[in-house]
Amino acid sequence: MRHPASLIAALAALPAPLLLLAACSSQPPAPDPLTKEALAAVRADPGAPTEQLAREIDDLFANEGLGETRAVVVMHAGELAAERYAAGYGPETRFVSWSMAKTVTATMIGLLVADGRLTLDETPPIPRWRRAGDPRGEITLRQLLQMRSGLRHTESGDPPYESSEVRMLFLDGRDDMATFAESQPLEAEPGREFEYSSNTTVILADIAARVLTRSTDPDVRRKAVADYLQTRLFGPLGMTSMVPEFDRAGTLVGGSLMHGTARDWARFGEFLRNKGSYRGTQVVPRRWVEFMTTPSPRSGHYGAQTWLNRDPPEGNDPLFADRGPKSLFAMIGHMGQYVLVAPDRKLTVVRLGHSDREERPPMLQELADVVALYPGT
Repeated sequence: MRHPASLIAALAALPAPLLLLAACSSQPPAPDPLTKEALAAVRADPGAPTEQLAREIDDLFANEGLGETRAVVVMHAGELAAERYAAGYGPETRFVSWSMAKTVTATMIGLLVADGRLTLDETPPIPRWRRAGDPRGEITLRQLLQMRSGLRHTESGDPPYESSEVRMLFLDGRDDMATFAESQPLEAEPGREFEYSSNTTVILADIAARVLTRSTDPDVRRKAVADYLQTRLFGPLGMTSMVPEFDRAGTLVGGSLMHGTARDWARFGEFLRNKGSYRGTQVVPRRWVEFMTTPSPRSGHYGAQTWLNRDPPEGNDPLFADRGPKSLFAMIGHMGQYVLVAPDRKLTVVRLGHSDREERPPMLQELADVVALYPGT
């Protein structure tokens, strides 16, 4: 390796034109000019530097190794700051939620609690759990919401078809998902351990159906929940595109299957950012959204059916806790569906698409770059 002093002397001996060339060559290359499509994605006064925002969003669509980004919507201070779609997708496209639906289901439960039809710290109305001597009778609604029921639910397995989630959604549990999920035994004391579980959210959806109707007829159950969602949540928020799915028994597939446009997912994020208020109307109690976004006793990175950007489990950060902000929370769906909400920045960012396990971490860093453009308060 050449000594620094020798290198400086050698450079000083160069003719002026060559010295200038050497100095220029040490500068990083200028970025490629932004395309018209990239610039058109950003609205006037987006709350962040326009070209930087356009470039960060463009990276989500153009960079290799991130998977396929199909839609990005950025809302700032209640206004549309940026919006872009991949070819074949647009503002009217309905995108599947996957596990983003969990946060919607939790909000529906919050409405039922506010109505006085459910209580957080009591055993929910599940007949098989209320039989004498059944230890599952100790499980509370709060514990279900915070993913600490103690039930034997395995979200992922090896091989995959042995996981509780896959069995419930696609195999022996698919016709009556709630019965499958509720029939599992305890593997831990209720409340003691955090275990993320789509089966748990289906139980929450079944609880909602049970308090909305006494009927066991699938069509009646389906209509009762769909009408409640539309009347109390989707309608008041103007989420006109929403299509929830139900199983054969009439139970909402509340942990996985709701469909809506990117704009409607952004609208729901904004509703949560405003703590349950939409255009001056308090749709769900403020304290319920605070409950959903407060760390549970057994998981600092999870609230009630909602992910938090803090205290990730070792070796697995579902968001970007090392980059903050700590107040950021999120709805996260399988294969890279995200609604990121940063209240201190008046910001909601939606990214929808398809990214595999290896592609999601670098894609999340790109989303963190978007968030970083907006200053905190």
